Amino acid sequence: MTHSGDNINWNLKKFSELSLDELYGILKLRSEVFVVEQDCVYQDLDDKDQCAYHLFLKKDNDVVAVLRILPKGVSYDEMAIGRVIVKKQYRGNGISREMINKAIDFIINDLDNDKIRLSGQAYLREFYESFGFRKVSDVYLEDGIDHFEFLLEVKNEH
Repeated sequence: MTHSGDNINWNLKKFSELSLDELYGILKLRSEVFVVEQDCVYQDLDDKDQCAYHLFLKKDNDVVAVLRILPKGVSYDEMAIGRVIVKKQYRGNGISREMINKAIDFIINDLDNDKIRLSGQAYLREFYESFGFRKVSDVYLEDGIDHFEFLLEVKNEH
């Protein structure tokens, strides 16, 4: 899946399909936001990337947004979305909304799954609920930041 415009490209790839430059860009952005910007020491490389799909947005050759899609049984019983990031200077332009919509569409329509779970920062509750996710946990601390678990259940019409 690739979408282009003004040297901006959406990409959806399995780990084995990523180029070294793409992988480096994804990991660099995750470190930039989750470790440096959020001042949070944690183990980002958790051996789950290898089985994930990586949805990312490149502007020129720079990765400016990314998330990963994990299969059932890796983090949760359901398919999962995680590591959702938009580079600081690109926030507020609807990129995260477009990225989440693309991930949901891919999981439901291409991978034929009707449940998606994610762990999201508590301040983003309304954002995730706007896609139909519902909060399914009490608040909990993950790496020193308040989180909730969210679940999206799609009702099959057939």
